[in-house]
Amino acid sequence: MKKQTAFVLTLMMICCFAATGFAKNITVATDTNFPPFEFKDPKTGHHTGFDVELWNAIAQDMGIEYDLQPMDFNGIIPGLQSGQLDAGIAGITIKPERAKVVDFSDPYYNAGLLLLVKADRTDITKVEDLEGKVVATKLGTTSDDFLKKNAKAKEIKLYPNNDAMFMELMMGGADAVMFDSPVIANYVREVGKDRVKVVGPLYMGQSYGIGFPKGSPLVDKVNKSLKKLKDNGDYRTLYLKWFNTEPK
Repeated sequence: MKKQTAFVLTLMMICCFAATGFAKNITVATDTNFPPFEFKDPKTGHHTGFDVELWNAIAQDMGIEYDLQPMDFNGIIPGLQSGQLDAGIAGITIKPERAKVVDFSDPYYNAGLLLLVKADRTDITKVEDLEGKVVATKLGTTSDDFLKKNAKAKEIKLYPNNDAMFMELMMGGADAVMFDSPVIANYVREVGKDRVKVVGPLYMGQSYGIGFPKGSPLVDKVNKSLKKLKDNGDYRTLYLKWFNTEPK
């Protein structure tokens, strides 16, 4: 009798999982350090960030439990391909070559390049205004290539790290900084605050998506929850919290 009962319960669980398309507790990968999307809070020791909180909101809406697995970014796509991971949210750019091996959710963040100036600057509102001016960026990046092609700057100062280019702006050695939008947004929020501002549109836009194994039933369900969060304002609240600017 006990064996029959156990069999019936197991069969019910299998049918339930088949109906929903996924088990209750899933494994979700995230990057170990990509602020403000994901990073370890030095005060709590827990991982947090826009991606982490966005996924938590999605999971709550879907009514599922999950294990967050911080890992090296390079291991996320292979982990999804092998089925060791059920999802990955780590500022993953939706690229054609990646879409061949994993499935993506609808875009949840539009990345690209942003232009940063001091808060009291009024003569620079777009990349065309950099003509005859000095702009700082990071060496060997897409922002360097973009500026060389699209800005008639007097000088493009290249630096090996983020801190140096931001310091050049604050010290008056550059009229503007152009770099990846997440890094710019994080600097505005954490360091620059009222001293700097973002001007102009998002340049060279690319979208981030949540990754899944090919054919995962989670994709449609996550897309529905993501749309719901955008419609009810919860997405905007998180965006403002982590990027200090309206969703673009």
